[in-house]
This record gives sequence, C-alpha cells and structure tokens, in this order.
Amino acid sequence: MEQDKKEEIYKGFNHLVNMSPASLEKWLKTDESKSVGWYSGDGESIGHKSGEHIITIIKKKKSELTEADYKHMQKVNGYVKRHMAQRPDHPKNSNWDYSLKNWGHDYSAS
Repeated sequence: MEQDKKEEIYKGFNHLVNMSPASLEKWLKTDESKSVGWYSGDGESIGHKSGEHIITIIKKKKSELTEADYKHMQKVNGYVKRHMAQRPDHPKNSNWDYSLKNWGHDYSAS
C-alpha cells in the first residue's frame, strides 16, 4: 500500500474512531456490546472482534502499524461512514448505537 493511501486511511481512522482505548475496552465488556452484530460462527460478532483489533491499533505508535492494521483501519472507516448514513430517528441506546460503538465510534460524542 502506498504511503499517500496509508496517510489518508490513518487520518480518516483517527477522525472516525472517537473512543479511547479504555472506553472501548469498557464498552466491549457490556451485554449491550455483545448483543449486536453479525456472528462469524464462533460466538463473537464481527463488530466485537473489530473493536478488539481497534484497541490494539490505537495503542500502537504510527510507525508500528502493519499492512494488516491499515487494511483493518480502512474497513473501520468504511463501516463507520456507511453506518452513520443509516442513522435511525431514535439512535440513543439502539442496536445502531451499540453496533457503531463496537467499531469505535460514539455518535453522541461527535
């Protein structure tokens, strides 16, 4: 992946992921977090797994990010943008809200 593309992904990720590692870790432990998303067959939703990967990425220095990290960051950017475009009339405490938080974005903080 070329450097310009990595920089674009990095900036987007840091704009869209607005939860700290600590707040995301705390969120992922809740029943609400575990109650939403598409399941991949192992009992954990794709979004929940994504949240765990996001925590790992956020804790790294930029120079430590791998190609796999950038690919996941790109996936997160796309998911958050698509999900935000589908905002329901009453988003607070909805499955929409919970799913978005699993991907590191707290819409009420943006």
